[in-house]
Amino acid sequence: MVALFRFAGVREMKNFPMFLKMAGRRVVICGGGAEAARKARLVLKTEAEILLVAPELDPELEGLVASGRAAHQLEATPGTFRNCILTFIATGDEAEEEALAAQARAAGAVVNIVDRPEKCDAFTPSIVDRDPVVVAIGTEGAAPVLGRAIKTEVETMLDPRLGAFAALAGRLRGAVAEAFPDGMRRKFWEWAFNGPAFDAHRAGRERAAAEMLKEAIAAGAAPEGRGRIALVGAGPGARDLLTLRAVRHLQEADVIFYDRLVDPEVLELARRDADRVFVGKEVGASSWPQEKIDALIVAEASKGLRVVRLKSGDPSIFGRATEELTAARAAGVPVEIVPGITAASAAAASLGHPLTERGQSDACVLVTGTCRPGDPVPDWAPLARAGTTLCIYMGVARAPVIAAELMAAGVPEDTCVEVVAEASSTAERRLVTSLKELPEALEREGIGNPAVLLVRHGKPEAARATTLTTVA
Repeated sequence: MVALFRFAGVREMKNFPMFLKMAGRRVVICGGGAEAARKARLVLKTEAEILLVAPELDPELEGLVASGRAAHQLEATPGTFRNCILTFIATGDEAEEEALAAQARAAGAVVNIVDRPEKCDAFTPSIVDRDPVVVAIGTEGAAPVLGRAIKTEVETMLDPRLGAFAALAGRLRGAVAEAFPDGMRRKFWEWAFNGPAFDAHRAGRERAAAEMLKEAIAAGAAPEGRGRIALVGAGPGARDLLTLRAVRHLQEADVIFYDRLVDPEVLELARRDADRVFVGKEVGASSWPQEKIDALIVAEASKGLRVVRLKSGDPSIFGRATEELTAARAAGVPVEIVPGITAASAAAASLGHPLTERGQSDACVLVTGTCRPGDPVPDWAPLARAGTTLCIYMGVARAPVIAAELMAAGVPEDTCVEVVAEASSTAERRLVTSLKELPEALEREGIGNPAVLLVRHGKPEAARATTLTTVA
């Protein structure tokens, strides 16, 4: 007797995901138009024999036949579906499609009738291809657009070179089995995919990566993991403005040191078991002095851990990267800078116009409005040249002084100033005013740091009338 159990409250899948072996098997595509061509592109990634069944073929499919990659029949015959594992049907004639589906099923093939999910045995998933690593995303035919959106997310997670490295690992699998006892193999593969060999492969040094793996196999032991530090730009706020490399480092990190300006949504991209250490500093506060941060990240990396120092914006732009680079190099710890989108770029994008404009501004200067105590303030005179867009970071608190010094340096008092606070975040605020009215407008609207002040000192001959408005 066979007992069948159904668990209360557990939704059962309508479709079972499975990968089919295609080598030596036939895929029949019935139809000669655009939909048939789309399915043919998918099947071309496999080793299957492709048979096209249609009175006429579009130019793309004709090219497949001409190249010898696909065969062609004008109509289905009793032998069309012999040894067929999968059939796509896209003729546009419902009666004909159902007749072809019946023939295919009688021969034992799985049938997909394009755009008729109720008549399908299987659905085509969204595919992320890193052969031999393949990820398929299915929504049981209910929401293909959602499937494609998830595919985009997964594409950002998987390195483009992952497949080639996985193939190399596959070729070495037998050698690893001979060199390592069962208990050591997992450790070796963890080192292989999380250590310097994969890093070298991702950087395009495939030969060096292969040599590292082979040397470890010959030694019968994976090298001890070496810690490293990545100074990662988190961008201005929105997590979808992170670079793919930044996301990869977050997903690999053992410990993450992050600033107060890093959006919590960004940290959601990190490994669940990664340690997160807040090292944010308010202006004028000293609970996390720079020297303490330098010592901490070096100490963690010296334990063999992968450390991410996550900074808002770009680490190289007013991000104190120099101190941390110096500390890492002095300790002999490998360190990398991962650039991010800086706040000035995000602010300009939010405002809907570029930082430079032909005929209006031919230079863009990034300057901080808040210097380290004891450091000289910026000399505004050489920065105030006509035709320059001044991007002033963290300048709200010193706005009265900045405005006065710029006007003293020759910038007209009616020059347009655009202020973007917390650019790209849900809390973003914008203000457009004049240089003369800047301090009063900031106070009136209650705008504080973090903010970027864009002072557009255009060329006199290209001066434009500016409408002053406030946008919440």
